[in-house]
Amino acid sequence: MWFTLVANPAGALASAKSWREGNMGRKIAIVGAGAVGGYAGAHMVQAGEDVTFIDPWPEHVEHMRKHGLRVTHAMDVAEFTVPVRALHVTDAQQLAKETPVDIAFVCMKSYDTAWATMLIRQYLAPDGYVVSLQNCMNEETIAGIVGWGRTLGCIASSITVNLPEPGHIHRGAGKHGAAHTVFRAGEVHGRITPRAEEICRLVGYTDSAKVTANLWGERWSKLVANVMGNGLSACTGLPGGEMLQSDPIRRFSTRLGSEAIRVGQAHGYQLEEILHLPPETIARAGEGDEEAMRACDAQRFEDGKRTAAGQRPSMGQDMQKGRRTEIEFINGFVVNEGEKVGVSCSANAALTDIVKRVERGELKPEPRHITELRLN
Repeated sequence: MWFTLVANPAGALASAKSWREGNMGRKIAIVGAGAVGGYAGAHMVQAGEDVTFIDPWPEHVEHMRKHGLRVTHAMDVAEFTVPVRALHVTDAQQLAKETPVDIAFVCMKSYDTAWATMLIRQYLAPDGYVVSLQNCMNEETIAGIVGWGRTLGCIASSITVNLPEPGHIHRGAGKHGAAHTVFRAGEVHGRITPRAEEICRLVGYTDSAKVTANLWGERWSKLVANVMGNGLSACTGLPGGEMLQSDPIRRFSTRLGSEAIRVGQAHGYQLEEILHLPPETIARAGEGDEEAMRACDAQRFEDGKRTAAGQRPSMGQDMQKGRRTEIEFINGFVVNEGEKVGVSCSANAALTDIVKRVERGELKPEPRHITELRLN
């Protein structure tokens, strides 16, 4: 990307707090009340914000209307249920009769980004804007519809949430708090603005948050983390804990991340810490550096203690539910971006192909797709 990035000044979060009183009452729409959108939105509602959920799953919308939105955690956090306003996609036209939307969070799968942004665009206030709270790199798609000046991004790092049933969001861990900053909100141009601080305040109801001057580096770093787990869960059928315990799957995961890191570096992104590791450590581990491999494994096993072993990455959840995966927007995206800069991504290409075959029903999810895979 061509945007100039600047350093994040100290005290951004404190400044965000000063905005709270003046910005309460802003109208918020969350397009996609799934795991991430539902989880963040429920906390905003709990804090008293004006939130409207729009979702394409009829049963989910009806359950929220009748029973509210329930949030549970695997570790050390009390569950809660909040009454919410939920609209079917077909009911979104009601917004034309109301006060315009000030902030729209798009929380759909990447392949649904364009139509979801088009849906909400017509209901935005003149100074309203859209925030991508998604996996992958979707800001450019959003900007193509509402313009770069109305586009922001927000990364949810290591959030481990899922939607096990209508009206119920579950997080396979506790709150990270000061131990790990979950949300990173930023402008596409990298400047620290009141809008970015406002988004930080809103997602900060949910867990730790910061304003970032390095949106693109944060985005690519989160992409690497997704590259290392999502597709593997989808094609093996395994949850995160079981993948971690398998030496060949864990090693292949590291190789996937290594390729993605090299592509990001070649594109000039300023990568952030990935899975609580320096990017270069993961990159070298995937290239066979034994010391780096030991460091990488040790950190991943340590992180595994803080997440429920049965928690599945989002793409693994999609495969279980018979839904389309985001493989083209994660591992496939890395392959395509690697071609642009001359970086080979054979592991990501192989995984993308396997996941697509499983998705089409040509293969069943099995660990041997990876354990028996041979790559030069």
